[in-house]
Amino acid sequence: MIVLDQENRIFTLHTRNTTYQMKADQYNVLEHVYYGARIDNCELSELLQCGERSFSPNPNEAGKSRSYSLDVIPQEYSTCGVGDFRLPSIELELVNGSHTTDLRYKGFRLEKGKYTLEGLPGFWDTDEEAETLIIFLIDSAAHVEVELYYGVFEAFDLITRAVRIVNQGDETVRLCQCASLCLDFIRSDLDMITFNGHHLMERCLDRGPLRSGIQSVGSMRGISSHQHNPFVMLCDRDADEDNGICYGAMLLYSGNFEAAVECSQYENSRLVMGIHPYHFCWTLEPGGTFTAPEAAMVCSPDGFGEMSRQYHRAIRKHLLRDPYKGIQKPVLVNNWEATYFDFDAEKLVEIAREAAALGIGLFVMDDGWFGSRNDDNSGLGDWQVNLKKLPGGLESLVPRIKELGMEFGIWLEPEMVNEDSNLYRSHPDWALQVPGRAPSRGRGQLTLDFSREEVREHIYTQMKKVLSSADISYIKWDMNRSLTDVWSAGLPAGRQGEVYHRYVLGVYDLLERLHQEYPHILIEGCCGGGGRFDGGMLYYTPQIWCSDDSDAIDRLRIQYGTSFCYPVCTMGAHVSAVPNEQNGRRTPLKTRGVTAMSGAFGYEMDLSRCTADERDEIRRQVEMYKTHYELISCGDYYRLSNPFEDELFTAWEHVSVDKKEALVSLVAGNVRPASPFNRLRLKGLDVSLYYQVNHEEKLYSGRALMQAGYPIPEIRMDYQSLQLYLQAK
Repeated sequence: MIVLDQENRIFTLHTRNTTYQMKADQYNVLEHVYYGARIDNCELSELLQCGERSFSPNPNEAGKSRSYSLDVIPQEYSTCGVGDFRLPSIELELVNGSHTTDLRYKGFRLEKGKYTLEGLPGFWDTDEEAETLIIFLIDSAAHVEVELYYGVFEAFDLITRAVRIVNQGDETVRLCQCASLCLDFIRSDLDMITFNGHHLMERCLDRGPLRSGIQSVGSMRGISSHQHNPFVMLCDRDADEDNGICYGAMLLYSGNFEAAVECSQYENSRLVMGIHPYHFCWTLEPGGTFTAPEAAMVCSPDGFGEMSRQYHRAIRKHLLRDPYKGIQKPVLVNNWEATYFDFDAEKLVEIAREAAALGIGLFVMDDGWFGSRNDDNSGLGDWQVNLKKLPGGLESLVPRIKELGMEFGIWLEPEMVNEDSNLYRSHPDWALQVPGRAPSRGRGQLTLDFSREEVREHIYTQMKKVLSSADISYIKWDMNRSLTDVWSAGLPAGRQGEVYHRYVLGVYDLLERLHQEYPHILIEGCCGGGGRFDGGMLYYTPQIWCSDDSDAIDRLRIQYGTSFCYPVCTMGAHVSAVPNEQNGRRTPLKTRGVTAMSGAFGYEMDLSRCTADERDEIRRQVEMYKTHYELISCGDYYRLSNPFEDELFTAWEHVSVDKKEALVSLVAGNVRPASPFNRLRLKGLDVSLYYQVNHEEKLYSGRALMQAGYPIPEIRMDYQSLQLYLQAK
């Protein structure tokens, strides 16, 4: 709900549990007043205090008064060069060489429903569950208008932010920085939580107190990256899963980003989040516009868990465009770890036949089916079926898979090219590379210049021919390197600062074309696993391969960190063979299934090598997942332990919306002799209901299970697992 006090120029955004307030002051500066637990019918601008602060300049309008300074006032969209020395949200370069930006309130517009951003992903609204507020700011000297967009999804405690820049003058302006989100606090006693890591161990939670100065995470790799995720949190020092105020900020963007927090000299703090200013410079001709990607905020007065669940609910309902929405997705099997590049049609059909007998419903053909692709160094860019491996092409193979009762999926890496390919030999200038410099390679490949329309059109034409040749239900869209040598032959020297962003827009453009042309195809994103796991990609690819590390124990940490923002239905999670390819660890097949089941479930192994007992276990896992699919994919998710702290076990819980069902999963760590007896306190149950656990005769009250807990059976071997199914009686 958006409440306007036009007389006092106060704008209040209410969600179910939170309030966000801002005000245009006497000098037309848009001040940030409050963001926190819901407060009704209250004007809070008295919270903002002014007073003389030496070396904090005063705007010209203040005359001789020294008690008003932009360096002290919390603002909605910070500027630069006019007295605020904290993190700027925007930086303009005018034709005279100046970099000063001074934005003042000009007006507003209120709209029903949620705004949309052309060419960019965003939360969407079809039933007018959301409202939009647009506030207009103007730099009168630069003749540049800034439009601040606010989307309010009241039921989800979700407020989205976006920014549009318009050059209303007669001269060219260069945009050197344009953040999507600025959030000021009149306090600095907060912790910052980021989700960091590396390839094979992404999104590990990292928490620490804010300190004086600037702390930041980001990416300059051309992708959102394995190293840092474009989701951060700020919270009370003592906040935890169930208590304390916390703020989440997610950037819906898949390229270079930065999330920076500055604690100022006066013990306030500012979060600025958006496209990374590294190698970014956008030319705005007269009348030109630039739109920054969307950011999405959730504030929870009741700890991390409720913040996560609100993100999950909002993402599932208002971000994902999933062709399986309302329909159970099939369990998949992928042939990569079973065959790598060494396969033919008969081998693929053999794997599919084994999978179908176990209840698996989707067969995915991975890398190696096209061009001259027999290793990492050739074939990328030539998206034609290798008829030596697949005689008769997909037209012959896919019906054989379909006859088994399975759907068919295919692997693609459209953004990449090998030098040993017909495409590169014909169009070497279509790869990102700097004139006069030898290019660097990643996985033996170069990156196609997706900022250029003719490059995207060529790739799309090839993909369309493949996708139209057979009944294909699924695409795994892979991307196996970071961007280097970022220079485009399609732009002049003065506009090379646009290439990184135009590349991302090009990826979005091709994905949107595929979505419109083949709305029935599910696209799973992948970037060496989790290197591009962000809200922007989820808009186009409603599930993403969570990590190339498929080890069940490592995945406990990866999926734990990912869950703080992203719902489990978006996490591609597979059971793979042991010893694990990434770390050599051996874990029980049951445990691998329990871990992978809390995600978009599948298998990545040669099922023909399984023993009879292993096949029986896989059948049980597949049936278990199918039985509890709705509960796992659409239920509320509760973290019951922290795998970064709790050595004895990791536990989590799925609870149905009506609280009448729950599924609890637990995986043990390294077992110690004479270890203590433990109880697991559950969450999210109805205190007025009684629950049956795993069909035992005894009933447990919801209150008892949450307050006293459930006794964990003694575990005597490393990495064992158990699941508890609770049903209200």
